[in-house]
Amino acid sequence: MRLFAAVLPPEHVVQELAAEVAELKRLPGAGALRWTGRPGWHFTLAFYGEVADDVVPALSDRLSRAAHRTPPFRLAVRGGGQFGHGRALWAGASGDLETLRLLAERAEAAARKAGVPMAEHRRYQAHLTVARSRDGFEVRPYVDALAGFTSSDWAVAELVLMRSNLPRSGVRGEQPRYEAVGRWALGAGG
Repeated sequence: MRLFAAVLPPEHVVQELAAEVAELKRLPGAGALRWTGRPGWHFTLAFYGEVADDVVPALSDRLSRAAHRTPPFRLAVRGGGQFGHGRALWAGASGDLETLRLLAERAEAAARKAGVPMAEHRRYQAHLTVARSRDGFEVRPYVDALAGFTSSDWAVAELVLMRSNLPRSGVRGEQPRYEAVGRWALGAGG
């Protein structure tokens, strides 16, 4: 199954971001972007790719330990940026980014220790993808529009192992479906 570890914003923050994205969709050229759906809004901590079913229990055990060693922390969705010359438009984060990075490093280490092959390590960049483009669309006006956005903050209290079910219908605009495979409270282990 295709898995990743994530922090999920609460519904009230998703609603605030949805209102901001609705404004972005009114900007000229917005129809050239493929906007991600609300169910897909998350902060990916570590992407694992295809993980064999028999490895999931070990990965889950390691993620549980990582969550228990990480205290709850405050986070907000704030600002934005782009990856790949306009291939992805994202909203950023503010708050306790040091603890968020620590949790991301622990989620990556958990996978390595469980035997999940991981790509080369990169410094963690907190982002929540809101739109994509296949042809390097100029997203600078959207990044500029996101610059003043800050959501309500919330207490991040759990680490979530998510499964990504990719579209199979071939219908243009179909979004991946996401489901939680495991959830672990932060700080529960002291």
